[in-house]
Amino acid sequence: MNRTLIAAAAFSLLLAPCASALDNPLAGVWGSKGNDTGGIIPWTPENEKNAFEIASNNCRFWNKYPVATSIHRVPGDYIGYKCVWDQPVVEVEHHRRRHIDVTIDK
Repeated sequence: MNRTLIAAAAFSLLLAPCASALDNPLAGVWGSKGNDTGGIIPWTPENEKNAFEIASNNCRFWNKYPVATSIHRVPGDYIGYKCVWDQPVVEVEHHRRRHIDVTIDK
């Protein structure tokens, strides 16, 4: 009985680190790290595509919104983000197109 319990406890301790890796298999070898103030995501082209979703999942736990702070496009480097209380406002600049009348004199 004791051997069975010890074996089950040891087996569950071995599987615990693997459980967090199954949440996001694209987050790299060690996975993303974060808390209520922000976090980092290992950079890969796949992670860059999914970075907003990964950061949103982390910040949503504390009812916050993610804001990217840095993206270093180098293997082995990280995508950094912070979690903020207020939803970020996306500002889009609209440029007017000017029509330029070009006349060619012959």
